[in-house]
Amino acid sequence: MALSALFIGGNGTISAACSRLAVERGIDLTLLNRGVSSGRPAIAGAESVRADARDRASIAAALQGREFDVVVNFRAFVPEQVAADIDVFGGNCGQYVFISSASAYQKPLSRLPITESTPLRNPYSQYARDKIACEDLLVAAYRSSGFPATIVRPSHTYDESSVPLEGGWPTIERMRRGTPVLVHGDGTSLWTLTHHTDFARAFVGLLGHPAAVGETVHITSDEVLTWNEIYRTLGRAAGALPTLVHVASDTIAADFPEWGPGLVGDKAHSVIFDNSKVKALVPGWVATVPFWQGARQIVEWFDADGSRRQNDPALDARVDALIARVAPAGA
Repeated sequence: MALSALFIGGNGTISAACSRLAVERGIDLTLLNRGVSSGRPAIAGAESVRADARDRASIAAALQGREFDVVVNFRAFVPEQVAADIDVFGGNCGQYVFISSASAYQKPLSRLPITESTPLRNPYSQYARDKIACEDLLVAAYRSSGFPATIVRPSHTYDESSVPLEGGWPTIERMRRGTPVLVHGDGTSLWTLTHHTDFARAFVGLLGHPAAVGETVHITSDEVLTWNEIYRTLGRAAGALPTLVHVASDTIAADFPEWGPGLVGDKAHSVIFDNSKVKALVPGWVATVPFWQGARQIVEWFDADGSRRQNDPALDARVDALIARVAPAGA
């Protein structure tokens, strides 16, 4: 009998690849979401159910007591959502998978590489602190009542529609125009980017896996790049040689508070991950898409449709003003 799975979410950057692969591998997949288009193609072969992932009553009504071998919540961000899931799915599933985040790991890090036992503490990011609180609830529920939780921590996972730089596509447009782009710090901190299809192959291998219940696993590529390399790789893919202007992370965060938590609380710190645990649980898995290929996919996707290549004059002006202040011409 096919494994039955409920994905809450299911058509985002990470979840769409997981959904497509789950169907491809014969999983009987149900997607629960609000029915709002993500801009990505619908998942062929999956049943769709509409409900509000933040509303316990809405979920319960939509599912009407159905049971699943696996429930995955891609859309849980605060402890209240996880507490509701524990109530709704306790006794109704064989495995509950929570999508946490590698941003929850200790910042600054005391040692590398990062393993699943690296302490969780991020004083810079509310998002990370909320994910930690969610994990705490699940660990307590597993220990007290055997709630079958598996915690998965992605790091920076991307697809062809997501530019992994502050500012997104407009930053690539700056490169093509020959306009300088901001890079935090001196650009030599280390970072790991994971293609969504690589993530999906490891993730789907954990579904229904009895040894994964009660465990925490991160899934990342083993490729490690400096931020200078990341910017230049995207520049080459776009046919540009970018001019990089290095600015202290705290200075960028002060001018761009919307970037602050992700920058000061995550990207400014070097990260190298030990993926031994997921490789033991999913034998044979290894990330196979290097970032230079992923960068080409990104540029090709944006270039395929002019409506995707949106400029942001207001953002450009803010970036220009910061560069002019900290790195004036001839300084």
